[in-house]
Amino acid sequence: MLKFIKHNMETISGIEIYPIISLLIFFLFFVVLYAWTYTYKKEKITELSHIPFESENEIDNLKNNKP
Repeated sequence: MLKFIKHNMETISGIEIYPIISLLIFFLFFVVLYAWTYTYKKEKITELSHIPFESENEIDNLKNNKP
C-alpha cells in the first residue's frame, strides 16, 4: 500500500518542500515556547503552583486584595 502513496507523491511537483516547512514550524513552536517559559515571572509561577493547596476563600481574598 505504501508504494501506491509514494508513487502518487513523486508525481506532484514541489512537494519536497512540505517536510522542510513542517519541521521548521515544529522547531519554531518549541523555541518560542521555551522562550516564553524562560521569561515568565517567577512570582506568577509561584502563585499558580500554590492554587491547588488553597481553599476557595483564600483565593477570593487574594484576588480582592490585588490592585
